[in-house]
Amino acid sequence: MNTRKKGTEYEEKAAEYLARNGVHIIERNYRNRRGEIDIIGKDGEYLVFFEVKYRKDDSMGDPAEAVNYAKQKNICRVAQYYVVTQRKDTSTPVRYDVIAVCGDELVWYKNAFEHIYR
Repeated sequence: MNTRKKGTEYEEKAAEYLARNGVHIIERNYRNRRGEIDIIGKDGEYLVFFEVKYRKDDSMGDPAEAVNYAKQKNICRVAQYYVVTQRKDTSTPVRYDVIAVCGDELVWYKNAFEHIYR
């Protein structure tokens, strides 16, 4: 199975998990010229931007560690563009979460990082 197909499979599992846990999925694989966000959802009052990372085992470390500063910065840029272009209420609180899948284990890191300005 190629990397893209595997990523899509685990994003689907993450979306199902989030929906079972009360998250309203708004969009999946949102793309713009700045990049991509795996899942966008509403969790209570929060507009949440989810990054899904998968590793078949922990030999390469926790999948969440792959969401480094550069990746976080890019996610924030894409999220900011989304909020502006989709005319979302800018007073709605935003959160950045990571879904780490390692083998068969899924871990949801809420508020994994703060918004990065520039």
